[in-house]
Amino acid sequence: MEGVTRVLLIGALLAAVFWVYSIVDCAIQPPTKHRGVSKPIWILIVVIFPVLGGILWFVIGRARASQMVAPRAPDDDPEFLGRIGSISDQDERIRRLEEELAQLDAEADDPRWSSPITPVTPPDGAPPTPPQRGTEPAVERPKERPGDGEDDPRGHRGAIS
Repeated sequence: MEGVTRVLLIGALLAAVFWVYSIVDCAIQPPTKHRGVSKPIWILIVVIFPVLGGILWFVIGRARASQMVAPRAPDDDPEFLGRIGSISDQDERIRRLEEELAQLDAEADDPRWSSPITPVTPPDGAPPTPPQRGTEPAVERPKERPGDGEDDPRGHRGAIS
């Protein structure tokens, strides 16, 4: 009698573990991996029929790995490869990009961007003027504020104590 009770307790424990595992597995699976009825119905079936519902879930409701569509890399997908165009389209795009780069290089040789600094000679007796670039106006530096160039005790430059 005691041996039968032990077997029944172990069986009940295993059934409870299987039941809980079935509920959790059904609940965490994405809806795309359910076959037959919807996800809430499967959870209800597993909860109402503890062992039988779990068996039904694993046999019928859960999609098998072999039935799942594995994601493919773009270079393995013929549909994607068909959409990217032919090699002549790519060659045309490369040619246009090279032309644009050549135009940008030509603009870099523009004298407006690379003019040398030319000193301005003042008339006799006038104070010397600083050199200026081509036609660009001279940019004035901001005047130093008191405390600029000095460190405070913490090493912060220009801090007001």
